[in-house]
Amino acid sequence: MEFYKFSKDSGKKISKFNSNFIMSRVIQTDKATNIGYMHLDENGVVGYHQAVVSQLLVIITGEGYVRNDKEEYFKVQSGDAVFWEKDEWHETKSDKGLTAIVIESVELNPSLFMSLKK
Repeated sequence: MEFYKFSKDSGKKISKFNSNFIMSRVIQTDKATNIGYMHLDENGVVGYHQAVVSQLLVIITGEGYVRNDKEEYFKVQSGDAVFWEKDEWHETKSDKGLTAIVIESVELNPSLFMSLKK
């Protein structure tokens, strides 16, 4: 399990075409990729299971906790991204609720675009 950040301070200022914004790139793939928007309500849980393919969980709002095959949970919140390799055991839960984008693909390498969270 790896933790990344995609906050504004890790983005790049874009001025091309008279633009004025910050872009925090997340991922790029050439192979089939599934992207979904996940809603975990209060006391929601994505049960403990193995990743079918590599997965990137991008927290948009709220906060929660994630773990891998260890019993220790790590707090995640808006601006965090969590990466699990194929076959890695993991779980996500939230006491207060969270929303996230879930990206699943055989070809994910978030370290190409995002910096590791310290």
